[in-house]
Amino acid sequence: MKVLDTLIKLLPTRTVYAHCDIPCGIYDPYPAQIAAHTIIRMTKLLQEAGSDAHKIARITHVKEEHGGKVEEEIETLWADYFKEEHLKEYPELSDLILKTIKLSGKVRQEINIEAANELLENVQKIAEIFWKTKGMEPVRIPSGYPTEGVIVSHK
Repeated sequence: MKVLDTLIKLLPTRTVYAHCDIPCGIYDPYPAQIAAHTIIRMTKLLQEAGSDAHKIARITHVKEEHGGKVEEEIETLWADYFKEEHLKEYPELSDLILKTIKLSGKVRQEINIEAANELLENVQKIAEIFWKTKGMEPVRIPSGYPTEGVIVSHK
């Protein structure tokens, strides 16, 4: 056992995170939508921030976190929820998810409101497909957020 303990200590390790590997069956595109709305809001705040370096750093940090959250949430849906039958029924889903994941990187790299809005739109399209795969009718409801956008939910 000492040899194994020594090897474990010597080998590089990294912490990995997952929604759930049971699988629990609890999936929802809502957190990705909230994160995408936050990116839009942070992008607008950065455009208004002036030269206050501390404020810019804080807003940028939040925008970065939420860009990562969009990516994480969409990747979880992609890897754990969507199945082959969903891809057959919604052939645009693969490209939409890939484009969304790439956009989550772009909005972290830039102060680009068009990319931020496109990210939200893509996340909402994924949410609509998600609810349809569950046999529920997707609906767009006002978010009530400063972004003045909508949230995709279901009836």
